[in-house]
Amino acid sequence: MAAAPEAKFTEEQVLWVKQHTPKLMTFAITRPEAYRFSAGQFSRLGFRDGEGFIWRAYSIVSAEYADTLEYFAVLIENGPMSAKFAEMKTGDTILLDKTATGFLLPERFPDGKDLLMLATGSGIAPFLSILEQPEIWQRFDRLALVHSVSYVGELIFNDRLAALAEHPLIEEYFHKFHFIPVTTREQTGHTLGGKRIPELLKQNILAQQLGWQFNPTDTRFMVCGNPEMVKDTLQTLLDLGYTMHRNRLPGQILLENGF
Repeated sequence: MAAAPEAKFTEEQVLWVKQHTPKLMTFAITRPEAYRFSAGQFSRLGFRDGEGFIWRAYSIVSAEYADTLEYFAVLIENGPMSAKFAEMKTGDTILLDKTATGFLLPERFPDGKDLLMLATGSGIAPFLSILEQPEIWQRFDRLALVHSVSYVGELIFNDRLAALAEHPLIEEYFHKFHFIPVTTREQTGHTLGGKRIPELLKQNILAQQLGWQFNPTDTRFMVCGNPEMVKDTLQTLLDLGYTMHRNRLPGQILLENGF
């Protein structure tokens, strides 16, 4: 007999909601004591909707050891889940699927020295979680995060990333880290502007900006963002001689569409 729907999820409380721009928000919910996940995975969040439910996957921003679960959402016009989020406030109830899932996990790479994380929009969420795990800093010699957005006002995590320099589990390794913000529709003096991530790879701009030499022996790529960016970045990397990582056939690329 199939389990009742209620056996597959818990009801959690919304602890806080922060609206960064009209379209970008972060929020945190209570974390069940039994809830486990690996940095890079996502949760299924839901609401009751009439006689049924509405569910959607969101990458977890929190560290594995955090007491609460934090998420980053982009509100989509006329999106049913976005409509629920737009009305959500502290103290409300939200549904949490009991099982986290996803395979955007850096530990899947058996080797490599440099880790390059490429994100657009909400695709940065799993990398924020990954970067709070001391194991990732111990594992790789160098780490870089590229976050591409349309406008500079959408770079809402810059301060959070800078604060890793004083994180008690990370600060001794922070010198390994490089952050490259990218704005595709706005030119500023503090970001790379006007080009998408695939172009920055193809034209060797990212490598020059970092001062690295990308190569299949040392460089590992993790990609998360809108489906078009993921598809185009994958093709660019394949054209440059890199391969997808498979469990039985190690490669240099892991990817996931952002939620």
